[in-house]
Amino acid sequence: MDLFEYQAKELFAKHGVPTSPGRVTDTVADARKIAEEIGKAVMVKAQVKVGGRGKAGGVKYAATPDDAQKYAEDILGLDIKGHVVKRLLVAEASDIAEEYYISFMLDRANRNYLAMCSVEGGVEIEEVAVNSPDRLAMIAVDPVKGVDLAFARSIAEQGHLPAEVLDAAAVTIQKLWEVFIAEDATLVEVNPLVRTPDDQILALDGKVTLDENASFRQPGHEAFADHSATDPLELKAQESDLNYVKLDGEVGIIGNGAGLVMSTLDVVAYAGEKHGGVKPANFLDIGGGASAAVMAAGLDVILGDEQVKSVFVNVFGGITACDAVANGIVGALKTLGDSANKPLVVRLDGNNVEEGRRILAEANHPLVTVVGTMDEAADKAAALAAGK
Repeated sequence: MDLFEYQAKELFAKHGVPTSPGRVTDTVADARKIAEEIGKAVMVKAQVKVGGRGKAGGVKYAATPDDAQKYAEDILGLDIKGHVVKRLLVAEASDIAEEYYISFMLDRANRNYLAMCSVEGGVEIEEVAVNSPDRLAMIAVDPVKGVDLAFARSIAEQGHLPAEVLDAAAVTIQKLWEVFIAEDATLVEVNPLVRTPDDQILALDGKVTLDENASFRQPGHEAFADHSATDPLELKAQESDLNYVKLDGEVGIIGNGAGLVMSTLDVVAYAGEKHGGVKPANFLDIGGGASAAVMAAGLDVILGDEQVKSVFVNVFGGITACDAVANGIVGALKTLGDSANKPLVVRLDGNNVEEGRRILAEANHPLVTVVGTMDEAADKAAALAAGK
């Protein structure tokens, strides 16, 4: 989960990383009020999860509250690389003597952690890597040993930070490591990490990515989720612990197992070419369980998609036998009642398949068509979605 800058700074403050004071807002009037409360020049910064905000006009220096109000009016609603600005961070402007770069990240290729540090901050790190590679230190971090104060100072030295600020930088770098580890992050980046005229070190910006696989031990991270940017159907699926991704098509897909669902998407897309370009409407993996409750939750999500014209339920019975899946489908349709109003094509195979097919045949639901093979079922679902 990527965080907004203001959320990253909340984590920084939690771990004692020095930064500039400020608050987030979504209104022009409040932006002015925050500037008045700070009583100094401020930075008005668009809060979007994309780089290049400054070049796009999303970061402005405001000398007065009037300026803050004007820039807030300009920035709110601004489109930055497809991200519409809905929030602003109004923070105290800092005197900057020099700008540096520091980050910690998960190095998947080497199964390790990686620290990156450079005296060339304030620009995209990719530019530094290309134009001044000798000024960018890339240092492996042992996950067991971590980063103590001495190692943090070494990172700063290898990044060519000036001797006058090595001690202060080391303290901040070590605290950023604390953020990285304590918050189960896969990325903690500060650009710029600034040196003030009196040799203080401040994290003026922050980019943090949290590992959602660690959410079970980080309950507080749920508050950082940006639900406004998530499709409502995906939110509904998340509430039911369903692995769902909305796509732009007409055939709803339910399967058990990610590999089977991916194959189903391909087969439906191929079959849809013969029926006016019909495509899959979603990825939905119900996993090993296909109880009536799980099936009802999955169908409820898919049928809530107005683009869906038909549903393809493709299940291979393994640990969960086909008769249990069939009972799940029958029970789900009873649970949904009138809201189940689109045709379902069901393909069952595997453990106890004959009993599963018998259960569906006996139920004789008018919306359900049982088809023997995956290719035939995909063709039928695509044809129904095309109105044939």
